[in-house]
Amino acid sequence: MQLIFLFIFLSCICLLGYAQYLQHVENLLPCPLCVAQRLAFWMLGLLALLAFLHNSQAIGRRIYGFLMTVLAIIGAVVAIRQSWLIRYPESFECGISPEEAFLNSLPFSQWWPGMFEANGDCADVDWKFLSLMIPDWSFVAFVGLGLLSAYVVFSRKSA
Repeated sequence: MQLIFLFIFLSCICLLGYAQYLQHVENLLPCPLCVAQRLAFWMLGLLALLAFLHNSQAIGRRIYGFLMTVLAIIGAVVAIRQSWLIRYPESFECGISPEEAFLNSLPFSQWWPGMFEANGDCADVDWKFLSLMIPDWSFVAFVGLGLLSAYVVFSRKSA
């Protein structure tokens, strides 16, 4: 189980690193929903690191796995919401919104604005890979990490 926690942590670090690349090298500004997904990846990764370092017994692993599953579900919901907004932009305006003002007023956006400051438009499509947009890939990542976390919760293995 420890390898699963380590894999989830390293996956989150890689995903967040790629988000930084897209922002600072490709000049893709994150929107409020992007920042919310980054927060979910951060919390998921930090919890996985804590679980890896703690190396707890079965009940502790299940608690960590459950919390990580919840974070992955939250991140997946935000990602699928952004995908829906991109496909149907007339249904919602996401430019300068209350969410953006709220996120940009939180301490972590002042602490690390390059990671957590929301300046983009949720409906912009500036990047695709295999016909999927960034929030689609984010959704896939959250589902995969969530399934691994759920495996930890329901696994009968003691090691």
